[in-house]
Amino acid sequence: MTDIIIQVTGITAGSITALSTLPQLIKVIKGKKVEAISIWMLILLTTGLGFWAFYGFLIDDIFILVTNLFSLTVNLILIGFKIKYKK
Repeated sequence: MTDIIIQVTGITAGSITALSTLPQLIKVIKGKKVEAISIWMLILLTTGLGFWAFYGFLIDDIFILVTNLFSLTVNLILIGFKIKYKK
């Protein structure tokens, strides 16, 4: 039972974290405004997510790998929009 609680907690935490930047991405897509978003925050976050995804790969943890790859993708898209919509 304890293993199930640990797995569910990890999956829930990873999923919520992965979804956390979606509202920002949607707002950027709709408004095409990126001035308030720090490129350095995105670069640091994306780097950390890349390491988390690699860590998930190394320890063969599909949930860590998938949630962090999803987050990495969203943040790379945000970086792309930051560059595209920069004034």
